[in-house]
Amino acid sequence: MDQSVAIQETLEREENCIIAVQCDVLFDDITESRLLGLVESAEEHAIFIYTHRRMAITADDVLLEDVIPICLDFAVVEVSSPEELAVVGGDTRVRVSYQEEELELRLPFGSHSRLFLGEVNRAWSDVCKSPTQVPKFEWINKYHKGPRGQGVVKQALTPLSTTLNKLSQHRKTEKSSDKKGTSEKEKGSNSGTQKSRAPLSQESQGISSREDRDDLVRSSSHTPSNKAQILAMPQFGLRDNLIRCELLKNEDLYTYLEDFSFFLGTYNVNGQPPKESLSPWLSHTPNPPDIYCVGFQELDLSKEAFFFNDTPKEMEWTKAVSEALHPDAKYALVKLVRLVGIMLIFYVKKEHAEFISDVEAETVGTGIMGRMGNKGAVAIRFRFHNSDICVVNSHLAAHIEEYERRNQDYKDICSRLQFRPLDFTQPPLTIMKHDVILWIGDLNYRISDLDVDNVKELISKKEFETLHSYDQLKRQIDEEAVFVGFVEGEIDFQPTYKYDTGSDMWDTSEKCRVPAWCDRILWRGKNIKQQHYQSHMALKTSDHKPVSSLLIAGIKRINTEAYKKTFEEIVRNIDKMENECIPSVTLAKQEFHFKDVKYMQHQAETLSLFNDGQVPCQFEFIQKPNESTYCKPWLTANPPKGFIAQGGSVDIELEVFVNRSTAPDLNSGKEQIEDILVLHLERGKDYFIPVTGNYLPSCYGTSIHSLCHMREPIQDMPQETLHKLAEMSVKENVANAEKPLDIPKELWMMVDHLFRNAIKQEDIFQQPGLRSEFADIRDCLDTGMPDSLPGSNHSVAEALLLFLDALPEPVVPFSFYQQCLESCSNASQCEKTISMLPQCHQNVFNYLAAFLRELLKNSAVNRLDVNILATIFASLLLRSPTKQDLAEKRKTQEFFQHFLTQGST
Repeated sequence: MDQSVAIQETLEREENCIIAVQCDVLFDDITESRLLGLVESAEEHAIFIYTHRRMAITADDVLLEDVIPICLDFAVVEVSSPEELAVVGGDTRVRVSYQEEELELRLPFGSHSRLFLGEVNRAWSDVCKSPTQVPKFEWINKYHKGPRGQGVVKQALTPLSTTLNKLSQHRKTEKSSDKKGTSEKEKGSNSGTQKSRAPLSQESQGISSREDRDDLVRSSSHTPSNKAQILAMPQFGLRDNLIRCELLKNEDLYTYLEDFSFFLGTYNVNGQPPKESLSPWLSHTPNPPDIYCVGFQELDLSKEAFFFNDTPKEMEWTKAVSEALHPDAKYALVKLVRLVGIMLIFYVKKEHAEFISDVEAETVGTGIMGRMGNKGAVAIRFRFHNSDICVVNSHLAAHIEEYERRNQDYKDICSRLQFRPLDFTQPPLTIMKHDVILWIGDLNYRISDLDVDNVKELISKKEFETLHSYDQLKRQIDEEAVFVGFVEGEIDFQPTYKYDTGSDMWDTSEKCRVPAWCDRILWRGKNIKQQHYQSHMALKTSDHKPVSSLLIAGIKRINTEAYKKTFEEIVRNIDKMENECIPSVTLAKQEFHFKDVKYMQHQAETLSLFNDGQVPCQFEFIQKPNESTYCKPWLTANPPKGFIAQGGSVDIELEVFVNRSTAPDLNSGKEQIEDILVLHLERGKDYFIPVTGNYLPSCYGTSIHSLCHMREPIQDMPQETLHKLAEMSVKENVANAEKPLDIPKELWMMVDHLFRNAIKQEDIFQQPGLRSEFADIRDCLDTGMPDSLPGSNHSVAEALLLFLDALPEPVVPFSFYQQCLESCSNASQCEKTISMLPQCHQNVFNYLAAFLRELLKNSAVNRLDVNILATIFASLLLRSPTKQDLAEKRKTQEFFQHFLTQGST
């Protein structure tokens, strides 16, 4: 969860929290949690330090403690030494100094901490590059004075009074002690863990950190002259990239394959605590596995788990796992990652720990409008010897009929889950860019076209092959809809869902679920063999049974002598050809045209570059004069920069995507799909690539006022008319025009469909729809064909939310926003404010409120309440013209709640 949002709510409007990270501050033998925010204002940067009582979601969760300006008196260095003992993937310890004070911090291992340090370094380097331009930091003075009201600064501050002085006293005492005592104290401090982390076993604390860790911060000493270099980012160097590329091409010369065993386990625990030993599941193999990857789903089903970072279930299940690992080996905990109830734990045998590197963990939630995290995936990627491995644990959409939604979840996870590489100049790593991919989880695919009795009969006869032919996942893989290139072993065990908890009996509840193989394990990669694939009936804690698989994977190991020889040969060859020739490339296509671009619909074309020169080349798309980015906001190039070996080629995806910020000007014709990309070669020439297209106007991103003046679908309207409507004031009327519609016909179609079909729909406005169905709904609204809306109730509901979200001017116009806040506690004043809106906006507001009141009459069935609807719709109907803080959000919800009660008119 992005905790910078909570910090942002404590700041002034002109101040911006670039990034936030949770860390531990080390005082003597005490560890205290803090939230750090890198804040920018007027091109000056400072680190804001907050205390917090939980995972920071709003301003109420944080309390500002200190502000450290990033200036010439500032420095940050790493204090972890190569000799210091740490778990693989261990946290990073840094020392922040300002003037004569110092602060020691421990940041959680991972790309987010590196990104935070990278941004701090960037700000610090800018200061050091211009030592004569002394920052004034006038904007932070107010934070050293009295409180400014609820949700901003809740206590008086004195400059660096609390945290830095506290640590400074500790360090003065520490300097007078002997070195041995200091070493022991630092070790003891480093062994503390955050409450939300799993405890390390005694074995895992004995793993030495790798000496070649590529951390951003290395030196523990600094001088004013080298400050800017201490945190220097990896450079986008042609020589380094060339060496890396040549090593990759010649990998077969210095690597060989060695087999290692991977134990994969997945278990949906249905929100239950561990009630029995997990040994029958985790340690049933004759020999101890080299690596364990254990995944859980539905770890905690409570609402608290969704909103807050901590859940006691994480610690309970992690402890249960660590106690059940194979007794014949010692294991180290490498990484644990969790998203709500989806958790993945990664252990390795102690003797292999030193060969694990580049460990990263990421999460992605799939849910309504892509924001909910109760379904989704967590993943860990790492390098083992010379093989790159990615492990994914996912929980996909439920319900037997929702297999298309599961397909969409899978595709979303593949496209959105990205790992940030150590070299920030390189593009992010996706799941598929790994040598080995291991995918586990409750994939939720069911058995179709058989009733429950037929399914149970086939199970009783152990005719699993016949039953498997009705499995949705098998059918979707056969159709190449999902998991293309993945392999799943033969299923010769009975379905793992759904059982009565505490037994081996199939579901006896009223719903009587059809048994299904929800819990699955698949893999992708070369040189992999499966030793077993089975369920574990002995465990009865949940309504699912755990599943395990043991894979033997051929991992690439490095022959040190051969590597050294190959490396030296590559360097010699590079030295010979450097500076010999000017780089050049051939473009397979000189210009690009995107036909019929639609709102929120990706279109992509491939730009292929071939290096026809005599030397390797490095390319990058660069900004044109007087432009802040290399392309228009609706266009992206992936990758935007890169490296091409001599005689090599690269494919660049040029992608067009129109969203709510770019749609209004394209709908009106003020902007066109037109741009020119400038492709620059280092030490070479520039290539100019025209990008054109035609955009199909949409009701999404068009104003209420304009839509009310359109009796025909928007795509039947002349472009000139659309432009005039967009330029026209709300108070004006088109000359000789018919009376405008009371509300946009597109809005009426969606609400009317939901009123007739979804008034009793369970989880309406809370469960996401299908993207393919949204596209059909959008096309129907924009073209008028067909006459009735396609798609499920959930897809239409999400389409309505997206429509309101895309309005350039919200239902309550920006000019009325402040008035709504001021009247929020008085129902009659709220109604009076709405009566003053422009007529078409007033009509839309009252129409939506009346519809939502009808929904609430059926709350026993659809599971909606006033708070849920107020939270969802207030943020769409009453949008702030600038930045909205927490207090304003609450006022908008209070305002709208008056119109959702039964007595409202």
